[in-house]
This record gives sequence, C-alpha cells and structure tokens, in this order.
Amino acid sequence: MSLHVLKPGLQTTIQGEPRRGFRQLGIPAAGPADPLSLALANRLLGNPFLANGLEVTLSGARFGVDVRTVVAVTGADVDVAVNREARGMHEAIEVRAGDELAIGGAKSGARSYVAVCGGIAGDTMLGSASTYIPAGLGGHGGRALLKGDELACAASASAADASTPQRYRPGREIGAALRACSVDSDGSGPLFEQQWQVSSRADRMGIQLDGKPIAGMDTGRLPSVPVFPGCVQCPPDGAPFLLSVDAQTTGGYARLAQVIRADRHVIGQLRPGDSLRFLPRTPAEAVAELRTKIDYWAEWLPGCEAVFY
Repeated sequence: MSLHVLKPGLQTTIQGEPRRGFRQLGIPAAGPADPLSLALANRLLGNPFLANGLEVTLSGARFGVDVRTVVAVTGADVDVAVNREARGMHEAIEVRAGDELAIGGAKSGARSYVAVCGGIAGDTMLGSASTYIPAGLGGHGGRALLKGDELACAASASAADASTPQRYRPGREIGAALRACSVDSDGSGPLFEQQWQVSSRADRMGIQLDGKPIAGMDTGRLPSVPVFPGCVQCPPDGAPFLLSVDAQTTGGYARLAQVIRADRHVIGQLRPGDSLRFLPRTPAEAVAELRTKIDYWAEWLPGCEAVFY
C-alpha cells in the first residue's frame, strides 16, 4: 500500500525513532520535533510509539490513498478531512482506496503528525529512518517530501482505540512556558527575567528569540562544547537561540540554560509570533518533574520514557 503525495506543504518529512548514540560522531538524533504528539497518533493505531509517521509543518498537506487502512492525526490544531468530509484529530480514521486525506494549515502550534496503521517505510540510516535534511539522511531520499512521491505503508484496517481521551489531548496556545536549568547556580539570569517572542527564524535546527538583547555576551571565540536540543545559546548580539531537535552537536556561543527533558517536546510546537517564558529549575527539580510527567502519561502511553528524550 502507498500514500501518494498530492500536496507536500511547507515541509513534510518522515520522522520516527531518533538516531541514538551518534552525537559524538557529529550526527544529531533527528526524529519528531514533538515526539509526544507522534506517540499519541501511533497509540491509536497500535503502532510502537515512535513508529515512522509524517511530520507536517504549518501549511498542511494532502495525500492520496490506494488501499484500505487506518490513519490518525495529532499535534498542531488543524482541520482534517477525507474526501472533503471533516474528520477529527485524535481519532482512528478509516480510509479506503481512492480516498484523499487533507491536513489543513496549523491554527495553533507548528507541526501535525500523521500516523498510518503499521507505520510508513523510510530509508534507514544508522538505525533510524528519521529525516535529517542537512545531511540527507533517512526519510524519503533524505529530503522533505515532494508532489508525486509515493510512500510505502502496510495495508490494515485494525485500530487499537477509537480516540484519545480528552485529558490526554495537549492544548495548543499562542504562548508557552518552558522549565529550564540555568547555568547560574542560583537559577537567575536575564533569560528568565523577560517574556520572549519566537522570531521568523525558526526551524528544526533552532529558534531565534526576539526581546531585549542580553548584554555582556562574550565577543571572543569561545571553545566549542557539546550542545543538545533544548540548549539556549546566546551569540554576541544578545539575541538567544533555542536549539531544537536537529541542532548541531557542538557550539561555541555562550550557553545560558538547558530546557528540561519533560518540556522538550513543547519546542516542536513553537511558531513565529508565539510568546515564551523560561521558568528556572534546579537539576533535582528537573528529574522530579520528568518522573511526574512520565507517571501522568503512563496510563495512556505505558512505557513512555523513551518519548521524552
């Protein structure tokens, strides 16, 4: 069975399990920018939580279907339709050969996720089929999807559950608060003292934040050190960058903070114009809040530890 790409939108890629254990070789993990949303879509279909799905960015996409199967859409707030008939997010949706699945533009949030029963085939590189565009790894030829692409999927009409319970459907607001560990031992610093706005420079690599520039940044060349998704760096001009899922593995800008694992999936739903605040946490608080979050989701997503990476 296959999905036919009729309209790829701004950027639609295959994303699934991240590439774990290769950062020391300069290879980022990739994977979904919002792994929780992909897990929620796959949960409805009985797939592994991080089975390959489609990550649709901002503008929506359309697909043709050539065999009966079941799909689910989660993530950013979007309209979903089959043959122009409205369907719901967080629902197992049966589609048949000849149907057209349409994902609308994001009304809030940045990325929606389309899962197909049995998963979507992709080019496996270093143990993962997740697309990493800068190096041309994984996915469909290592790139964003184009009109006319065909994606191999399993043919199936079974689904594990009809819909996600309301309490497990994340809300999408125009602002967000991210808990982060500051490099300052007392958890203070200018990053935490103001509200920021997501700029138009925002992609899977990172997000520039608009606000009052942070003064006193080192204008020299700092030694490069390891960095991870969720790291907040600040170049000499004082405009912070929040690193996202495809972030480089090392960096030489000053590091201000690290978003805690429990909140890292939220970064994938930030869009230009969103407001953002950082809330200081100690490392011990970060560990405790991750455990609390895993405990909350475990009833619906048992074994979800791997989702919060």
